[in-house]
Order: sequence, then structure tokens, then C-alpha cells
Amino acid sequence: MPETVPSPSAAAASAAGRPAADPLRWKALVFIALAQLMVVLDATIVNIALPSAQEDLGISDGNRQWVITAYALAFGGLLLFGGRISDIWGRKRTFVTGLVGFAIASALGGAAQSEALLLGARALQGVFGALLAPAALSLLAVMFTDAKERAKAFGIYGAIAGGGGAVGLILGGFLTEYLDWRWTFYVNIPFAVAAAIGAYFVIHEPANARNRSALDIPGVVLSTLGLVALVYGFTRAESEGWSDTLTVVMFVASAVLLAAFVAVEARVKAPLLPLRVLTERNRGGVYLSLGLAVISMFGLFLFLTYYLQIVKGYSPVRTGFAFLPMVVGMITGSTQIGARLMNRVPARLLMGPGFLVAAVGMLLLTQMEIGSSYTALLLPAMLLLGLGMGTAFMPAMSLATYGVEPRDAGVASAMVNTSQQVGGAVGTALLNTVAASATTAYLTDHAGSATSESALRLVQLRSMVEGYTSAIWFAVGILVAAALIALTMVNAGSHDASGASRSDDGSGTDGVEDAVKVPVIAH
Repeated sequence: MPETVPSPSAAAASAAGRPAADPLRWKALVFIALAQLMVVLDATIVNIALPSAQEDLGISDGNRQWVITAYALAFGGLLLFGGRISDIWGRKRTFVTGLVGFAIASALGGAAQSEALLLGARALQGVFGALLAPAALSLLAVMFTDAKERAKAFGIYGAIAGGGGAVGLILGGFLTEYLDWRWTFYVNIPFAVAAAIGAYFVIHEPANARNRSALDIPGVVLSTLGLVALVYGFTRAESEGWSDTLTVVMFVASAVLLAAFVAVEARVKAPLLPLRVLTERNRGGVYLSLGLAVISMFGLFLFLTYYLQIVKGYSPVRTGFAFLPMVVGMITGSTQIGARLMNRVPARLLMGPGFLVAAVGMLLLTQMEIGSSYTALLLPAMLLLGLGMGTAFMPAMSLATYGVEPRDAGVASAMVNTSQQVGGAVGTALLNTVAASATTAYLTDHAGSATSESALRLVQLRSMVEGYTSAIWFAVGILVAAALIALTMVNAGSHDASGASRSDDGSGTDGVEDAVKVPVIAH
């Protein structure tokens, strides 16, 4: 092949003694972002199609939750394993394998003629998603090491991670209303094929970034069982209650298994999750604050979807479009605020205020009533939510993998996804429980006063809204807690163009290890 002329940035990097960047990294970002969009879309797109799929395949009310739960258990339980596999096996290979497997699983789901095949396809999607998601984020971590470029790349990734779920509601509404529920599965196939082909030809992973250690089998078993028990415990709590015997057993088992996992990781020579990844102050703060923020967001998506469709009478498509201001806000906050300011101000001064702005948007939604105006209340609330979350997510995504040794990039990326997955399970169960309790209490107090069928229907709608707003109050508090954690635990400074970390007082590195050392990529 002819010799490639170094780009100005590559020449500058060489002169500064830093490794040359991959000239195809921006093209690679397109396919990484496409894959991430597919995974995030899938988290919400199936929710819209579930009623149609349930009717078509004859799934009982008791079993319909497994269409969601089968995916969540496989995805959440195997994330750490998937992250370490990408470190050992190679991120590009893991990424492409995850895409191909996800496409096959989606085809099986779309063609399913029975409940068992649909549930099996969803579990298989979760398995390959657990390979794909950590590989995607860790590829960004090892390919973008220049601070300014890293900010732009993670700004795009953060916008997709935050706003993709709302886009899934729009797409799911269109496909379900105008085509068929099966297309909510089939739509993944072109995404996956395009991303896999592009990744195969464009992505060049640094040669020396792999972890050559043996796989920690006890760690894999304990972490997978512990996370599955935790996610299933919260999922079951939503439907069966917190005092249900099996729910309590799942939580106890999860605590025991995860405690054993930590004990094993502290002793084995080549741990699945090196504790240094968790104990570094900034990353710990990011994982915790992101998990809390996702608790709020997952509950909000659920309540707003029900409010718009059941209380306001919106169609699935109109409901999807109603979420567009949040998507616009997330993209703006991530790419125009977070990405532009990350190199100028400390991450905590983006994350903390970002979560607080989102909390203000959430606070507005506590004022919802049956006749609330979309333009006057919901629109500004969702814009604030999107702006705040986008601004906070962008530096959080970058900081979660910044300074990680290349051999740990996959498992550090997996921890980001794990905190989000567990946060989603917690949010759905916890906030649903709060909403259900408030709804029941309102009905008990007011149903007796209804003198006609129309009056009773009005009381029922008011009780739903009372439940939603009560749960949203909890979500506001959780977002404020996320902001406080970000402001107190995250002490990394801004990053200048050379990739050096500056502390809050401008005196040098503060709380973050040196930038990822990536070897020169040979072509």
C-alpha cells in the first residue's frame, strides 16, 4: 500500500511525543454510533409493539413482561463478561460479532410464530448486546485520545445514548401503526449489517491494547448470577411487590453473590473487573451518578408514555413525536454545550448543573393535570430535561473511560452500561411502585364520590395522574442526589488539547490518571 501522508494533527502528535491518531477514526465513529443507536432504540421500540405482539402470539398478561425481562436479564447479566471479552479477544472482533449476532436474533424475533421463540430471540439479543455495547464505547476510548477530538466524539455518542430511547418511541409508533409489530425487530437488521460491514473495513484497533490475561471464570459466574438476580429482583418487585418471597430471595442472593464477586476480584491474579476501575474516585462518581440519573429517566419515559396515550388520548406516532423536544435538547446539550465546554471547565461543573437543570424540567412535570397543555408545560419540561441530561451525559461518558489502561477499557465501558441497565431496572420498579401506591390511595379516597360512569372515569384518570406526579417527585429527588454526587465525588479538571488533565485551580492533573497510551497504528 502507498505510504499515507500524516495529517496535521498526526504530525503535531508526533512532534509532541504522542502516538499518531488513526486517520479513519472519524469514519469509524459513524459505524460505532450507528450500532449504539440500534442498541438504544431496541430498549424502547419493543415497548410500543408489545400489545400487538401479545395479541398476535397469544401471550398471557402474566408472561408478556418476559418480552422485556428476557432481554434485560441477558444484557444486564453479561455486560461485565462482554466487556472483558472485548479486552481479551479484541474490540473490533467483539464489536462485529455482536452486530452479526444481534441481526440474527432480530430476524428470529421478527419471524417468531410462538411465544417461546420470541422470548428466546429477545434473550439472544441481550447476549449479543452485552458483547456489542461495551466494545463500542471502549473502541472510542482507545481511538480518540486527543482531548478536543475526544470531546466531539463522546458528544455524539452521549447524544445518541441519551436521545436514542425517545427516537425508539417515534420509530416504534410508526412501525406498529403503519406496518406490523414484527418490523420493530426487522428494523435492526439494516442497522447491524451496515455497521458490521463499515466496522470491518474502517476500524483499526491499536495492536497492543488487548489484555492477554486468562479469563477469570469464577468472576464471570459470580458477576453474571449476581447481576441477573439483581435485575430480576427489581423486575419482579414491579409486578409482584417488594414483599414477595421470590423477590426478597433474589435481592439476598444478589447481595451474597456480588459480595463474593468483590472478594474474588480482590484476590485473583487477572480479575474480570479490576477493583482499580471502580475505586478511582472520578469513575466511581460517574458510575453512581449515571445510574441514579437513569433511574429517573426510565421512569419518566414510562409515565409520560402512559399519560400521553391514556390520559391525553395520543396515538403511538403522536406520542413518539411528543418526545422530540427531549431528543433535540439532548443533542444540543451533548454536542453544543458539553462537547464545547469539556476542555474548558471541570467535568463536575457540567455534570452537576446538567443534572440540576434536568431536575428543574422534572419538577415542572409534577404540575401535570388531566387538562395540562403540551405547549405550556410538557414542551419546556422536556427541553430542560434533554438539555440537562445531554450536558451531563457527555462528560460522564468520556470520564468513565478516561485514564483507564487500554487493557481495561472494555470492562470500564461495561461498567457504564451496567450502571445504566441496573438503573433502568431500579427506576422502572421503584417509581412504578410509588405511582401505583399513590393511584390506589387516590381512588380509595375519591371513588365513592363518583355518581356516574363518566364521573368514575374522571376519578380514575385523576388517580393515574396523581400516581405519575407522585413518582416524578421521587425522580426529582434522585436527580438532585445525582447532581450532589457528581459535584462532590468527581474532581477531575478540564482537559487541554494535549490531553493533559487540569485541576480546578489549573495546577495540573487532579484525580485522573494519564491519558490512555495508545501505540502508533501501522497500516
